[in-house]
Amino acid sequence: MKTLIETFYTAFQNCDADTMVSCYHDDVVFEDPAFGKLKGDRAKNMWRMLCKNAKDLKIEFSEIEANTTTGKAHWEAWYSFSQTGRNVHNKIDAQFEFKDGKIIKHIDHFNLHKWASQALGWKGKILGGTSFFRKKLNQQTNTLLNKFITS
Repeated sequence: MKTLIETFYTAFQNCDADTMVSCYHDDVVFEDPAFGKLKGDRAKNMWRMLCKNAKDLKIEFSEIEANTTTGKAHWEAWYSFSQTGRNVHNKIDAQFEFKDGKIIKHIDHFNLHKWASQALGWKGKILGGTSFFRKKLNQQTNTLLNKFITS
């Protein structure tokens, strides 16, 4: 399963969403602070959207560990946040569960307040640690995902 995680992140480095989503089980559940919880095709389409819209994305991954049922990895992303043009360096710890040789559960943990401070500047520093901000961000990211899916 370590190879599966390596395949997933190598594909992400190359913005190869088709390979990324091929690593996911059809019933996958993905969760992170930005999108909240996404299931099945919505989770797969999130990666398709992120890869399609990536302009200056750089991904590095390390510390991959896995057995037959669970795994984890550390990954970092550098990019310009599209809404502000501000540079972001996000550090993420991922947890995985596997079923039928694929990823059935994927949870990304990162410091949303730190991300918001980088992406949004002073507004992010003030609001980025609040539940209000998280809910608003989840609404905005899911609206973007809905538009991507229906386009």
